[in-house]
Amino acid sequence: DKTGTLTEGSFEVTKITPYGFITEDMLMEYAAYAEIYSNHPIAKSIVESYKKISTKAIIDKSRIKSYEEIPGKGVKIYFGDRYIYAGNYKLMEELEIKYVKSNEVGTIIYVAVNNNFVGSLVISDRIKNTSPRAIAKLKELGIKKTVMLTGDNKTIAEYVAKVISIDEVRAELMPHEKVSEVEKIYNGLSKKGRLVFVGDGINDAPVLARADIGIAMGGIGSDAAIEASDVVIMTDDPEKISTSIKIARKTQKIVVQNIIFSLLIKAIVLVLTALGITNMWMAVFADVGVTIIAVLNAMRAMKMEE
Repeated sequence: DKTGTLTEGSFEVTKITPYGFITEDMLMEYAAYAEIYSNHPIAKSIVESYKKISTKAIIDKSRIKSYEEIPGKGVKIYFGDRYIYAGNYKLMEELEIKYVKSNEVGTIIYVAVNNNFVGSLVISDRIKNTSPRAIAKLKELGIKKTVMLTGDNKTIAEYVAKVISIDEVRAELMPHEKVSEVEKIYNGLSKKGRLVFVGDGINDAPVLARADIGIAMGGIGSDAAIEASDVVIMTDDPEKISTSIKIARKTQKIVVQNIIFSLLIKAIVLVLTALGITNMWMAVFADVGVTIIAVLNAMRAMKMEE
């Protein structure tokens, strides 16, 4: 996933483009009212930007008579005596609203009032400083392919992928389409291949559950994503993904070492016992002593270079 995983997930409105006789303040007001009930980070950034930009930024929720969230597309409200729509280009096309397409790099939110296009907003998110290193470390560990799944537009998705060296991009996906894309990737794996998905949002929960291993970014991750995942990284640093893989591999080696060591010692003691050579203290060592050595060996997993 891109937002919140490879990027910071802290959005801000970087460009306001009103259309027709609409002013910037009016456009921001319409957008803020439309997004006021949404918990999406982009929606919150629009409301916050409206409060900073406008001198009359007082949102009276009683003016909103109805609210509807359209998954993967945007929102619709009945505000005063008019309908306001705010969302991506898919929402505009679904409603057959003629709009002016923006070619800006960023997430584009289009706004319409009573099926009339009134402008667009550009929402920008910053790539995490550690994301390029995180992808590089994964490749050093032998990860054969990295794929970014995002609901964002293709232009910004390809830009992010280029900066951090992602192998493949699948953009403009609806939440349910992410699951379908994961299925396609899964079907293309070899028998020994494993699919790992990393995400943080509530929409990522089904994908995290479907992947062989789901990793949730716990710092800003939603409860649904954390619950559906197999591994939770308690910070939002993507470099920790490679660290967790190293820990898992080292732990696996230690487990194998402990099993072989334990069985070997017990086998030796059994043979010596059958020959009448052992005493009580050798039996104690074969049981308690081996356990202590195995525990001490397992503690090596706590020392891991990132």
